Formats: sequence, C-alpha cells, structure tokens
Amino acid sequence: MLCKGTAKTLRIDMDPTLKTKTISKLKSEIRALSPRLRTVAKYIVDHPSDFGLDSIRETARKCGVSTYTLVRMADRMGFESYDELREPFRHALVSSTATFDRPEWVDNMREKGDLGSVLAEASLNSMAIVQRSLERQSPEQMARVATMLLEARNVYLTAVRASYATACYFHYVGRMALPSLQLVPLQMNNAIDELNNAGAGDVLIAITCTPYSRETIEACIFARERGVKLIVIADSDVVFAGFTPEETLVASTISTHHFGCYSGIMALLENLLALLVKLGGEDALQRIKSYEDLRNKTNAYWVAHKKH
Repeated sequence: MLCKGTAKTLRIDMDPTLKTKTISKLKSEIRALSPRLRTVAKYIVDHPSDFGLDSIRETARKCGVSTYTLVRMADRMGFESYDELREPFRHALVSSTATFDRPEWVDNMREKGDLGSVLAEASLNSMAIVQRSLERQSPEQMARVATMLLEARNVYLTAVRASYATACYFHYVGRMALPSLQLVPLQMNNAIDELNNAGAGDVLIAITCTPYSRETIEACIFARERGVKLIVIADSDVVFAGFTPEETLVASTISTHHFGCYSGIMALLENLLALLVKLGGEDALQRIKSYEDLRNKTNAYWVAHKKH
C-alpha cells in the first residue's frame, strides 16, 4: 500500500519496485475512479515512459484533462504531490527505442529518395515493435495462457475491424493444434449470438486495439456474465474497466502512419502458436500431419489434372 509521506524519502533511496507497484495499484483501482481519473490512470499504465518524461502540462494535454486532475490523481494514489507520483517513473525511465543493430539495408533504402525513406522508417518501426512486444511477454504467463486454451471445453476467438485479420490467421493455423478453437462471429452474425451456449469451462480470446470496438467489449462482458474465462490480446493492460480478464497479453502497435501497426501482435500470436503446438504433444503433431497430407494430396491431384 502506498502511503503519504513515503515518496519524499524514496527520492533519495528509490524503491526500484515503486513504479510497478504504482501501476498495479492503478489497474486494481481503476473501476472505482471517476471518469477523468480513470482517463489519467489508463494513460499512465499505457505510457509510463512518456509520463515519466513529460511536464505536468504536457501530460494534461495528452490526457485531455486539467493539471488539477493530475494533482488529484497523485493524492488518490497516496503521494504528497504530482512530482512525487511521477518520480518513480522518471527513476525507471528507459528509452522506448528497441536495442537492435540497424541493418545496412535500411540505410541503403533510406538513400533511395523520399519513398525509400518512408519504407526505411516503417521497417525500423516494425522491427522495433516486434522486439518491444515480445520482450514484455513472460514465459510463465504465456504458458498459463496456452494451458488454459488446451484445457478449455471450447475456445472462442473474436475480433473486428483491423484486428479481425489477425484473428483469422490465428484461427486458421491454431485449430490444427487446438481443434476446439472457433472464430466468432461467423458471416454476418454478432459474436454474442454465437456465445449464447458458452459457459463455465469455455474460454474467449478477444483481440482489440485502440479504438476498442463496442462489439468486442460487449462480447467480453457477455462472456464474463456466462462464466467464460477471458484472455485479452491488446495494445494496453486496461481495455475496459467493466471486466477483468484472467490474462492480458499486450503488444505495441506504434506506427509511422495513421493506423496501428500489427507486426507486434502477429509476433505475439506466432509465439502463442508455438507453445500450443509444443504443449499439444503428439495429438497436435498428428493433426498437423493430417492437414499436410491432405494438402499434398490436393496438390498432386491438380498437377495430374493439369497434365491431362
């Protein structure tokens, strides 16, 4: 528990876990906060580096609230001042730039004019967000998620808009290791229609990124009311204050253009697929082999048909 009067001492002998404790407290109390404080809490959780770096006025501008609201948040969290709330984030501040060596081909691409420069920046961004997305995943959490999926009676997978493409890919490949996997909605239905028979023993995977879709949020709420376990794959630890998932896997979607970049989410899903195949054992391998045999048989048929 964070208490007033402790933060000033910690500036001299900073508790290295205070940033993590503060974020955990924000996430656990977000439902009880007023709408404006909830906005601030979500911003801090989603952008801890920016919060540690920016001035109070800049943070207020980014959150769309007054500086007084930020001061109120500090008081609510048990700090004596806004600066005391920000201090552990400043103390733990690290560059958000991924630490990989820039390939020579990127520099060569940048020299190819304006379009080459655009492609070079986008390439660097994609590599960076893949690294940032994967480095924040713990083997323990990923194993918990994979085990939860393999032990479920039914696994439902939902997403809309741009996230739907990633869900389709995960469903197409994942069902070979996880035959209980179902993509919802199908055709023109609503996801809730297809969750009508879901209940305890089932799991819902929801993939969503800012701006979070109403359809996905409603599906998550409906599933929780039915006793369905929830796994959220998103660009934030806090998607909606109205429900608490069993697990949240967070990937970066920072982009050089006006829409989110999904390279990080795809990399995260690929890692989850690798775990499902590994933990699925011989049964998963046999299903994959059966699919490959069917594909080879189909290809052989078309080759023979073409010769005639």
